[in-house]
Amino acid sequence: MPCHSWCSSAVLAASLATLTALHAQSPAPSPPMGWTEWDAYGLPVTEADFRANAEVLAGLKQYGWEYALLDAGWYEQDPTARAAATKHYVWDANGRLIPAASRFPSAVGGAGFRPLAGWLHAQGLKLGIHVMLGIPRQAVDANLPIAGSGFRAADAADTRQTCSWDREFYVVKDNAAGQAWYDSIARQYADWGVGFIKLGCVSDQPFHPSEIRQMSEAIRRTGRPMVLSLSPGPPPREYAQFVFRYARMVRFSAEHWDLWAPPPGKDGYPVGLREDFDLFAQWEAYVKPGHWIDGDVLPDGWLAPHPPVGEPRHSRLSPNEERSQFALWAFARAPLIEGANLSRLDALTRSLMTNRALIDIDQHARESHPLTNLPRGFEHVRVWEAHMGTPDQPRRCFAFFNLDDAPVTLRAAWTQLGLTPGSHAARDLWTGRALAPSTGVEVRLPPHGSAVEQVR
Repeated sequence: MPCHSWCSSAVLAASLATLTALHAQSPAPSPPMGWTEWDAYGLPVTEADFRANAEVLAGLKQYGWEYALLDAGWYEQDPTARAAATKHYVWDANGRLIPAASRFPSAVGGAGFRPLAGWLHAQGLKLGIHVMLGIPRQAVDANLPIAGSGFRAADAADTRQTCSWDREFYVVKDNAAGQAWYDSIARQYADWGVGFIKLGCVSDQPFHPSEIRQMSEAIRRTGRPMVLSLSPGPPPREYAQFVFRYARMVRFSAEHWDLWAPPPGKDGYPVGLREDFDLFAQWEAYVKPGHWIDGDVLPDGWLAPHPPVGEPRHSRLSPNEERSQFALWAFARAPLIEGANLSRLDALTRSLMTNRALIDIDQHARESHPLTNLPRGFEHVRVWEAHMGTPDQPRRCFAFFNLDDAPVTLRAAWTQLGLTPGSHAARDLWTGRALAPSTGVEVRLPPHGSAVEQVR
């Protein structure tokens, strides 16, 4: 009833088998693509809002967009009441958070997100939800039983620690009771038909490795494939291999918002697009199938009616910056999670979400990395290279980014960018226009603008 208020070959083989099983249970052979309501709707999002946007997303399924994601707060009765004393969470008899029927009416009667997930599945989409670290304080205060176990909430909770930015959630102990708690909620999400879990408050400081492992193990035990995404970030660098063992997406920063650079005096939050060029370069060595570095949501287009940061608005990124942002994410092979209000999808955001060439790089590049030792004249420019096609029929793609506040004209021989001597044919991947064969590249970039070319 709902309540409110690291060896031998045998060991090595076993380790590899375990890792293979983990990947099989959280499949993401290419970077996940989807949409989240967070940037446009924030906490007050309703089921009607979500469905209206998901219908538009379903119309873009042919381009690879797959996940419709609900961020934090779907269990709050009144998300506009932000004082801790007035938070009104909804949970079941075992302390597991459930959707607030006042905002998600299809969840009434204990259905949870099963009806909503079923509706999405019928359209070829998958449901994702944000999940907080640990166990709700209110479940611990009532010492509720943990479903499917002989433990109670107090056995699992470390009441000395809470989430650093939401004290309503206690950290879970690294013990059998703690694992039982994560098993119980993962079973619930699997039963609802969830395909993506964004686990919050575990990957930055303080870092919570045991909870990451516990949630990953809980997902594996359900037998249902669910992508595990860690948020926010960055995790400690010495734990980089650890986090990618258990999760498929790992954030490397605090929230990314619609700014070229944060205002003076800001320390780490929010992250602007200029900083992301450095962050992607620092983390690109970890990228491989099933290991995706997450630059956060793309704050494009119409960010309204209830963005959690700033006033309702059209994205403060210029059109050139929005294109550069999308190209950077694509060449970094990062998850593409769109944040615009899709019910008011503008032409520029639609053109990005339907650019098959850039999406193909994001989803199918065999390798990508930023180039170093660039020619003279590239002092304020970043260049990324992506290897496409097959070894027998390779294609090389280059993205040129102007980080300066003034226009720049770039000239370089293809050999200076690693290609063989001679003339090469190219194609502009923003316009699709074929370029005349040449021995080099010459492009003029506006401030914060980009050019993307495929070269043979």
